[in-house]
Amino acid sequence: MTQVSLDTIESTTHRALVRHGCRDDIAVHVANAVRVAESNGNRICGLYYLESYCRQLETGRIDGDVDPVVSVDRPGTVRVDGRLGFAQSAFAAAFPHAVASARSNGICGLSVEHTHTCTSLGYFTEQFAREGLLGIGATNATPRVAPPGGSRAVLGTNPFAMAVPDGEGGIAFQFDFSTSAVALGKITMAAAAGEEIPSGWAVDSEGNPTTDPDAALDGSLLSAGGYKGYGLGLMVEVLAAGLTGSRLSVDVPPLKSPEGPPHDLGQFYVVIDPSGYSGDGFTERLTTLAATIAEQPGARLPGAGREAPDNVDLEPGLWEATQALAGD
Repeated sequence: MTQVSLDTIESTTHRALVRHGCRDDIAVHVANAVRVAESNGNRICGLYYLESYCRQLETGRIDGDVDPVVSVDRPGTVRVDGRLGFAQSAFAAAFPHAVASARSNGICGLSVEHTHTCTSLGYFTEQFAREGLLGIGATNATPRVAPPGGSRAVLGTNPFAMAVPDGEGGIAFQFDFSTSAVALGKITMAAAAGEEIPSGWAVDSEGNPTTDPDAALDGSLLSAGGYKGYGLGLMVEVLAAGLTGSRLSVDVPPLKSPEGPPHDLGQFYVVIDPSGYSGDGFTERLTTLAATIAEQPGARLPGAGREAPDNVDLEPGLWEATQALAGD
């Protein structure tokens, strides 16, 4: 393994993006998202995606020089048209409007429309939590999950995330996970490494359980928790595609291929100001909840107390490829 500082990861990612056609100010947001993913150990949303970003900038699948358009047509309703560019820059353009709307109205719906994949939803919801707001997010992806009893994938891994403020400018807890049994990236990484996957993650093209990642990629993933996860995946689909007017999962082209049409994906966020509801009671109850969980040995709130390291360990080949993309 090669140890690399997060500062170096961010700056190298920025140079790679700019070198392949991304505007400097847009690359700032994307590089920061890569940094945060790597700091959290979320490797499938970090440098793992950088090469596809760069290749798709070259082919035009991503527009790296586009200004998002923000609309606030109703109180509590914020929309941003990403215009087929990066989700990170579209979100950044809409973020102050969504924060102001939530504080004014008590609650806000933020629709991020027509963008490239956002990779990690937690990167966005935690920004709301640091503003003292509760953030819930949803997005969809390429069709990978078949409905129970079905044989054809119609839903993406369809993650959703929530970040909860601690009342002191920090994050009480947060989670970000797919509604499939596992994120697709874990299967593609297993296939690349020649490793088997656990039973219960996927079925092959004939609907049979499989531990072969290649057979899983030719087949379908399973929903987390069976029909319960399927219901949550449908909820995400309605929020991420229905409310944003972006693509349904079944129409989303492969995310990492250099060539092809733009992703045209949506994300939807529900942003809540706790002070508009239970006021101080919100933080008091969170404190009680956290204490009740912490008193049990080995139990914890998800994502609580997370501190970013200064350095992370990377596979040497991945870091060498990153440096090459940056022209180092």
